[in-house]
Amino acid sequence: MPPEPQGLARARRRLEHLRREIRRHDRLYYELDRPEISDAAYDRLMNELKRLEAQFPALVTPDSPTQRVGGAPVAGFRPIKHLAPMLSLDSVTALADVRRFDARVREDSGRRWSGYVAEPKFDGVSIEVVYRDGRLVRAATRGDGDLGESVTENIRTIRAVPARLRTSRPPRLLSVRGEVIMRLGDFAQLNRSLARQGEPLFANPRNAAAGSIRQLDARVTAGRRLDVFFYDILRMDGGPAIADGWATLRALANWGLHASPLAKRCGTLDAALAYHAAMATRRDELDYEIDGVVLKLNDLAARARLQTTARHPRWALAFKFAPRAATTRIVDIVVQVGRTGALTPVALLNPVEIGGVTVARATLHNPEEIRRKDLRIGDTVRVVRAGDVIPDVVERVTTARQRRRPPFRMPARCPVCRTAVVHDGPIDRCPNGLACPAQLKRAISHFGSRHALDIRGLGPETVEALVSTGRVHSVADLFALRAADVRTLERFGPISAGNLLQAIDRARHTSLWRFLHALGIPGVGAQIARGLAAHFGTLARLRRANEADLRSAPGIGPAAAREIAAFLRRRANRRIIDACLARGLRVEAPSRPRRGPLAGQTIVFTGGLTSMTREDAEERARDLGAQTASSVTSHTSLVVAGRDPGSKLDRARSRGVRVIDEAAFLRLARGA
Repeated sequence: MPPEPQGLARARRRLEHLRREIRRHDRLYYELDRPEISDAAYDRLMNELKRLEAQFPALVTPDSPTQRVGGAPVAGFRPIKHLAPMLSLDSVTALADVRRFDARVREDSGRRWSGYVAEPKFDGVSIEVVYRDGRLVRAATRGDGDLGESVTENIRTIRAVPARLRTSRPPRLLSVRGEVIMRLGDFAQLNRSLARQGEPLFANPRNAAAGSIRQLDARVTAGRRLDVFFYDILRMDGGPAIADGWATLRALANWGLHASPLAKRCGTLDAALAYHAAMATRRDELDYEIDGVVLKLNDLAARARLQTTARHPRWALAFKFAPRAATTRIVDIVVQVGRTGALTPVALLNPVEIGGVTVARATLHNPEEIRRKDLRIGDTVRVVRAGDVIPDVVERVTTARQRRRPPFRMPARCPVCRTAVVHDGPIDRCPNGLACPAQLKRAISHFGSRHALDIRGLGPETVEALVSTGRVHSVADLFALRAADVRTLERFGPISAGNLLQAIDRARHTSLWRFLHALGIPGVGAQIARGLAAHFGTLARLRRANEADLRSAPGIGPAAAREIAAFLRRRANRRIIDACLARGLRVEAPSRPRRGPLAGQTIVFTGGLTSMTREDAEERARDLGAQTASSVTSHTSLVVAGRDPGSKLDRARSRGVRVIDEAAFLRLARGA
């Protein structure tokens, strides 16, 4: 075999050096928590690697750090069977339950007692990652424990997950389990970025991690800083002999898989309980969320003897922390009517601070829950932020010499429209549909929301005024409003009335997926609406579809097909759709991508646009054959910068990506 040309050989050596250095810095950052270089210096190494790989594409390797940016969007997540069951843990909060667990496993373990491995219980998303001959080949969410969803390309983008194991003698097959998390600082930064873009915020880091790894476009995942802690080997063929649980964690770390530095061997239950108490104290100092401690038998042979139940391993236990809680008083109980007519009782509380958040309301869920907990107005109650997020009344606190009010009773009639309530299992429901003002208001708000028809100025106060004054009786009535109808509303003058009517007029021309999402069909969010629009093509064809037709659409199962078919058959809903069309609504079928100046390009929009919304601009770019992304990466070919573009513009300039303004984008689009 002839020697390589000198330039190629030199490039190969430099590429190998850069890849080693970047992997080393990834390990220092993610595994050892002691970075040696700044983010800017790291970016310089990565940029040099990208430039060399672009110059010598034949030298690009599948496990190169540059391959973490994500490929083209996928159509959906295919199901994937785990190599071994991913069981859930039995969770307890009472010390007595932990002592019972300890007594049972000690008895079943016999003389070979080697204590516990104790680890933080991460509040994240469980995944399986599979390596063959040391190379990452697939990754999947936990799903039902037996079958998960393939998220391989998304997991590849996470710097904490090695594309190949750090060993010269890897196992032939290795399946490991880990928890994807988002650190608190990165979570705050992500929400700030979403707020600047006018996007919905994530409720907590766990939701952010889950939403990030379930992106159809892996480039979105790549733009978010995720971490993974690995803690178990699900299956291994041809690997080293591993004696116990502690050796398992050491092996994971030696292979370059990020294992928790806070794990500890505990020879006795008292040591494990002391570890739990220490972690409960330290949880607020950590830059990620934990909600308890996991205790696992250290002896792997004992684990095998104890086996599992249908759902939980018998040799492990999650000892959860007590939820953040406070005691306060129920001042009143009110009943809210949701968009689907469900009546939800809500406790109005004396305001109390829980975990740094002032809580004045808490859900009571349904009448059965109120009866089970025997909650009444005036009661002193313990309130927690369930999952440290959602306020929830846990129990009544008995106080001395307390005179209690009569039991709370759900209203027999809708508190808004006075229609007789129907009982739908544990839910009380108003059957009056859009004839109920509360349901109508929520339906109209949803109809005009940002990811539906995007009617600017149609906020809650405006909706309240339009419905309460009788100007609007259905979403179709929005298209019949005149200037005189709006100008006479409180806080509306000629200019604000004109702005609202212009926004409604712009909404008359919309895409099929937006209209489907706006209608509020049960179970049809924006993603499902896009799939239905792409599959059926026209509103007329969708309206003729039966359940079998609907089941042929991507992502639509039997239950969803029944719901959608029932909605489209209902006479009142058909009348509303007909009225919208009769009043000038024009629903455009999805256009097929065309060849032109945008075909094959990946476009990022940043900043405010004047002639259209961000969603409209992205849709227009997709119609013209481009792909759109939310972050600037090495795959970005064009950035369209509007008002106040922010950091994406700086990133584009530093990477040498072409930047144009809105007017230039429109000229490109018109020329296509």
